[in-house]
Amino acid sequence: MDSAVARERALDAAEELFYGQGVRSVGMDDVRGRSGVSLKRLYQLFPAKEQLVEAYLERRDARWRGQLAEYVERHGEPRERILAVFDWLGGWFGEPDFRGCAWINAYGELGATSARVAGQVRAHKRAFREYLASLVAAAGLPAALAGQLYLLAEGAMVTAGVTRSAEPAAEAREAARLLLGPL
Repeated sequence: MDSAVARERALDAAEELFYGQGVRSVGMDDVRGRSGVSLKRLYQLFPAKEQLVEAYLERRDARWRGQLAEYVERHGEPRERILAVFDWLGGWFGEPDFRGCAWINAYGELGATSARVAGQVRAHKRAFREYLASLVAAAGLPAALAGQLYLLAEGAMVTAGVTRSAEPAAEAREAARLLLGPL
């Protein structure tokens, strides 16, 4: 198995295990068992578990933000694009394997002890906030609204993760609609 295939298999397994069970409860041997990548090869690719966690979060970030943007871009009117963020979140929250925000979860487990993981989490959250700011700017709305929408979305993520309900997305969407004013 070449390095690229081994890396993808390891990351697939790590994502499934870390997101489903938590980072601290999963060992490298668990990733080896799920991925079929030998422990020696796994450590060649990721010399420390922290590096595997970092790579998992980085890869998930690209996919998560890409799927969000693809969904939002289907909506033509700028204000509707903002509300579409919350609709997309509702769909994500309703997925059967939803276990909350992967970045918030990882930060809760490792943020105080791993600068690498904390950096990935901060980069993801910064990019999401910047994305919201771009939607707000495209709608010709005050820049300060981006921070308010960001907090609504982040609060909905945490609440949905705790309650295992998609309802926080609908509630946050309604709050965002009120903030946007008449459409």
